[in-house]
Amino acid sequence: MLYRRFGRTELQMPVFSCGGMRYQFKWQDVSQKDIPAEQQKNLEATIRRAVDLGINHIETARGYGTSEMQLGRILPKFPRDKLIVQTKVNPVADAKQFRRTFKQSLAYLKLDYVDLLGLHGINDAESLEYSIRPGGCLDVAQQLQAEGKVRFIGFSTHGATDLIIQAINTNKFDYVNLHWYYINQWNWAAIEAAKRHDMGVFIISPSNKGGLLYEPPQKLVNLCAPLSPMVFNDLFCLSHQEVHTLSVGAAKPEDFDEHLKTLALLDQAGEILPPILARLESEAIAILGEDWVKNWQINLPSWEETPGQVNMWVILLLLNLAIAYDMVDYGKMRYNLLGNGNSWFPGNKADKLDQLDLGQCLAHSPHADKIPKMLAKAHQMLAGAEVKRLSQS
Repeated sequence: MLYRRFGRTELQMPVFSCGGMRYQFKWQDVSQKDIPAEQQKNLEATIRRAVDLGINHIETARGYGTSEMQLGRILPKFPRDKLIVQTKVNPVADAKQFRRTFKQSLAYLKLDYVDLLGLHGINDAESLEYSIRPGGCLDVAQQLQAEGKVRFIGFSTHGATDLIIQAINTNKFDYVNLHWYYINQWNWAAIEAAKRHDMGVFIISPSNKGGLLYEPPQKLVNLCAPLSPMVFNDLFCLSHQEVHTLSVGAAKPEDFDEHLKTLALLDQAGEILPPILARLESEAIAILGEDWVKNWQINLPSWEETPGQVNMWVILLLLNLAIAYDMVDYGKMRYNLLGNGNSWFPGNKADKLDQLDLGQCLAHSPHADKIPKMLAKAHQMLAGAEVKRLSQS
């Protein structure tokens, strides 16, 4: 395993982390006796495999159902100083409730402290306010730190880049969990801001939300050759030293295997990546046209500024991926979350375009005439059954 300094925490963080939202039994709390023995056995085998590989950062959240409870049956069996344990608690209006929720997390984990406590989901102005206002959740987290129950404090986010940078620039957090990978590089400015504040940078779900890379379409496989799409994406992310660790949402022990192939390639990333990157861009240009590929996002309004709160950014990105790389299944999964993802995946689908006048909000877009047609095409290609967030399933 390779390790990187996790910003000002000074922790030596493995470049792969063991994320805890795919191996748990339920998304809701249940009694210990209701957790099947085979399911618990699989989780424990996954954790042992991670630690054997040197992946000693175990990441979970109070919002991950039985994950903490199940981890509490295995983590205390390891030398505590050999683990980096992170849990996350949602910021709420009542800071006392935040403390009570964290207390439950610690009880489930059966640990005296966690190394990393993340404020889970600073996704909008409200959750940021709940976090950083005087007497808010961050103040409680700092009290827990003073009590020895938390070593370092960070936040996770699915929010807009500007909001992430605003949270980073408070200089009150030691690390950030955010989205950034090949198919969605919008948060690079936030990563640069984190670097300026010497914060740790943890990439959320690069293989799932980064493209369903566990089951990639054949076209993407061909374009990423000789690497698998998963290894290509890992190498792309880790070739940037500003990125410290990638979450591997392992559901079973062997889920680490493909990721491990990346480690031997890191020193050669400068030679391996450019031809693949060029091939991916050339294919997108050949299919979609150079002007569209390079300029579709210019002066595009945010979902808040768009009639019907249509999330044009996300919809057009998903359409581009579906058309250029055959990433239709990924597009459908993400598109059908719109309208049901609240602050975790905000905005609406393009299902009511005939009722909306998009002219004014697109007045400064170089593709003002084309975008409504592309939005309609995206809905035609990607619409399907409503999808719920995993925690709502």
